[in-house]
Amino acid sequence: MLVPSWKRTMWILWAGVLLCSASYTMSVPFLPLFLFDLGVQAEAVNLWAGIVHASAFMVGAFMAPLWGAVADKYGRKKMVIRAGLSLAIIYALIAFVRNPWELIVVRMLHGLVGGFVPASMAIVASVAPENKMGASLGIMQAGTMTGGILGPLFGSLLATWFGQRMSFLVAGGVIFVASLAVIFWVKEGKPAAARSKMKMREQFRTALHHRPLLSMLLLLLTFQLAFNMIQPLLTLHIANMKGNVQDAVLSSGLVFALIGAAGIIASPLWGRTGERRGYRPTLVICLVCAGIMLGIQFFIDQLWLFVAVQFVFGLFMAGVVPIVNTLVLRSMGKDFQGRSLGLTASANQLGGLVGPLAGGLLGYFMDIHWIFLTAGLILIVQGYAVYSSWKKRAADEDEPLSAS
Repeated sequence: MLVPSWKRTMWILWAGVLLCSASYTMSVPFLPLFLFDLGVQAEAVNLWAGIVHASAFMVGAFMAPLWGAVADKYGRKKMVIRAGLSLAIIYALIAFVRNPWELIVVRMLHGLVGGFVPASMAIVASVAPENKMGASLGIMQAGTMTGGILGPLFGSLLATWFGQRMSFLVAGGVIFVASLAVIFWVKEGKPAAARSKMKMREQFRTALHHRPLLSMLLLLLTFQLAFNMIQPLLTLHIANMKGNVQDAVLSSGLVFALIGAAGIIASPLWGRTGERRGYRPTLVICLVCAGIMLGIQFFIDQLWLFVAVQFVFGLFMAGVVPIVNTLVLRSMGKDFQGRSLGLTASANQLGGLVGPLAGGLLGYFMDIHWIFLTAGLILIVQGYAVYSSWKKRAADEDEPLSAS
């Protein structure tokens, strides 16, 4: 039985985003611990971790819409290849930094050249049948989560055996392999017959006046803000629970791997649940339950219990981004899908910029338990906002994004 061409493309790109995610999680989650090697003192490491984590997003927030527009004009496959080869160089460069300022510069270059996953998502969205789009994007999200398992495991083992600098070099090699897979095996679908002739600025203005799209972009921004308030501090929090930095590398790798495992289990299930039960009510469940799991960590000081709650958090967190991407794509024309995913990537990047800065600043003045509570409350409020909006628009059948 022949595999449909769209499925073949999807699974190749699934492997590509897996390797891209693995290369990212082999290196970036461990940067806060790497700061100690660069001479940062313990009392300032939370603030530096937030700045380093946010620096890539500061540049990426402005570049994501540009790369999305370029992908629509010149081809998404080219953008995937460009991002992959560039990231291979960037990850390798991290191995040679000598102080935190150089690390910030390399992280800013990281934000400049990104776009591998959004462009891959856009290719899948362009070739998948309409009734399979939700499940397809869920599978792609599961690919990033699979990389989220393999990356921390291999990264922590490499860092433990050979030092963190070696894990950065290997990360560059992994994303290079992903780029080669796209070069030789991915065939992009034909572009839409009628391309929009508007200038890029006019196209973005049109998108930003699309109220349902704006609501989804705001939701993504605040979700990533809450999520990234915690991310740069997780390894430092685990180090505090373990009692020393060296043991924290391997323990952190296991925690991040479990979160990735939760995503593999849950992402396709949330995609299919959205198709059957409605995307908005499914999104409400994911946001509220993820918020509760974050808030619970205010009370947790035992590592084993922390790991268990992080796993459950990963189950619910995994449904948010693919569902929002599906809602965005359902509201936009085929010729605007690359741009719309570029805008969602930009919202992700802005949240990724503000979140680590807020988390790092709060971590400088207060205990991380309060940051868990704050982030959890943000997600719960988001869930309530989506629920209220969904109920108000339930009778309006002409609005694509309000479809449940």
